Amino acid sequence: MNRFTRRNFIKAALAATGGVVVSTPLQAMTRPELPSAVTFRHGVASGDPLQDAVILWTRATPAEGSAPAGPAEPVKVTWELARDRQFTDVLRRGSADTDLARDYTIKIDVQGLQPGTSYFYRFVGAGEQSTVGHTRTLPAAGVDQVKLAVFSCSNYPAGHFNAYQLAAQSDDWDAVLHLGDYIYEYPADGYATERSAEIGRALPEDNGGEILTLTDYRKRYALYRTDAGLQALHAAAPFIAVWDDHEVANDTWKAGAENHSPDEGDFFARRAAAVQAYYEWLPIRPPMGERHPQIYRSFSFGDLLDLHMLDTRVIGRDAQIDFAGYIGEDGSFDGRAFAAALADPARSLLGQKQRAWLERTLEKSSGHWQLLGQQVLMGRMHLPAEIMMNYASGGKRPDTTAELVGFKAASLKGEPLSESQRARLQQVVPYNLDAWDGYSVEREALYRRARELQKNLVVVAGDTHNAWFNHLKDARGNMVGLEFAAPSVTSPGMETYLTLDEKSAQELARGMPVLIDELQYCNLHQRGYMALTFRREQVQAEWKFVDNIDSTEFAEAGSHSVVHSLV
Repeated sequence: MNRFTRRNFIKAALAATGGVVVSTPLQAMTRPELPSAVTFRHGVASGDPLQDAVILWTRATPAEGSAPAGPAEPVKVTWELARDRQFTDVLRRGSADTDLARDYTIKIDVQGLQPGTSYFYRFVGAGEQSTVGHTRTLPAAGVDQVKLAVFSCSNYPAGHFNAYQLAAQSDDWDAVLHLGDYIYEYPADGYATERSAEIGRALPEDNGGEILTLTDYRKRYALYRTDAGLQALHAAAPFIAVWDDHEVANDTWKAGAENHSPDEGDFFARRAAAVQAYYEWLPIRPPMGERHPQIYRSFSFGDLLDLHMLDTRVIGRDAQIDFAGYIGEDGSFDGRAFAAALADPARSLLGQKQRAWLERTLEKSSGHWQLLGQQVLMGRMHLPAEIMMNYASGGKRPDTTAELVGFKAASLKGEPLSESQRARLQQVVPYNLDAWDGYSVEREALYRRARELQKNLVVVAGDTHNAWFNHLKDARGNMVGLEFAAPSVTSPGMETYLTLDEKSAQELARGMPVLIDELQYCNLHQRGYMALTFRREQVQAEWKFVDNIDSTEFAEAGSHSVVHSLV
């Protein structure tokens, strides 16, 4: 097998970004060359804002009847950056080339900007102009508040991206955090596609199979970027993004994926294609050569907040433990072998290099709040093993969740339980081994370091498709930080996996915080996004939900808010 080395990983990312145009104040008003006949059907975007720089993005599709002479022949566009939406005060202007080798995507790294400042930008072709985009740089000082919109898990065939559209109606985001699953790799008859044709979200014939090649991944991104809600949010605020698994394949780890089989070719070649397409289509700053190849990186919002974006999927993750592998033919659970596997100190989610980087970065960071932007739930989500076995039986065993919630509630009130009732509650297992619960030794080491550094730690997560609020506690019960997890944009959540109607999902959501000590809140049946607001002495999370993803006609369907104040 062709082992996909670190050097090749870097090459895949660099291949997508070799044409990035760097603009400095010395090039403020260069005379642009005559632009080509192009369209901007995939909108505009900005991302990776710094205090003095930001990435601008578009895709310049050659107009019909004016295609370049050959695939290597470039097309040209003009770009502008201004202080105002009407472009009466243009600060920068220049030209940019692109071609098929970059899928006609364009990135401008505009440098030498002012901190904490809003800007407007656009791209111009021969006879056509793009949507006007709004972006802003990160603040440098005097920061009283930072407001972030947090998203994950947008599956095109599952529904319309109304959560993006809802967030785009606000104009006060400092940045949008996208925690991954920006696209999904499945075929037209795959995951969450049951109603795709009915709601007008069927995959096209030329991209209807499972995506495996660079061309496949590029076409899937192009399809997603036709969604009006996604285009609106990209044009409204800068994105800070990181991948999860579906940008490659379901349950990706460093040397494979659950949704990749030998008959689908070399996994590392597939991952290289996925990485290249990701860097082409997302407004993300490219790796700066072999010294800085990683997607994990930090952003400072003055002295109020330091954001550290992590990769818990591709770079360092060891293979997931399979819960089903510890259930015997008679339905019994081998708890001892399971516990031994979880306690293996060699298992890692981050990988040694990334974890060392994170610990060094936390030590040096001076922000009042430290925020980890990552993919999977960090909080301890342990459920009675009985519930997990009931679920694993596929309906052959009765659902005893309500009974166990009753036992736990009685225990919390001080009421006595029988020995058998206590035993049923005390034998707990992590319900999601793909999350940090499957890598508990490394999580404990991270908790220990965070406590030693005495940081105000907040973690955000996506992946599960549901909303969660956890108190993060170490094995001794010491409070380490807070975790807020975003619901999905469209992907179905726990209510679908457990075949629950809305009422049953709401009942389970009320019961789970009783059964799980660290869990404070969850929503198991609604789609939406999360707003996160940091102030000096408090952080507020607000989950906003939409009433419909079956059409573009929607309304906000309620919200839930929590505020945590520093003592």
